[in-house]
Amino acid sequence: MSAAIAHPVVHLELQTNNLARACAFYTAMFGWSAETIHAGARSYLALDLSAAIQGGAVERDSETSLWLPYVEVEDIAAAREQARWLGAGILLEPREGPAGWRGVLAPPAGAEVGLWQPKL
Repeated sequence: MSAAIAHPVVHLELQTNNLARACAFYTAMFGWSAETIHAGARSYLALDLSAAIQGGAVERDSETSLWLPYVEVEDIAAAREQARWLGAGILLEPREGPAGWRGVLAPPAGAEVGLWQPKL
């Protein structure tokens, strides 16, 4: 039996310059479903990846697409400060959304990673 992971990856976000084409591929290839979620004046394309992890997709102005993992933390402000102490840059300061707070880090010599603190 394995122990619970202290800080699991809880969300994968696809960032792409062609949202329709990318979603058409992933839904056809893997059978994932995509649903537009409206939150106030904004909308988000949610991807149903599995029972264990959720996903989403956003359009961004970039030549390359990427998958951004979000890691759950207990205290996003404390995690941001620990990341800074460890040498990471802060690409997105923590901000509140309908379901919780999110932020994005640029670790030294590592790939971007998101932080997620759910509302209880």
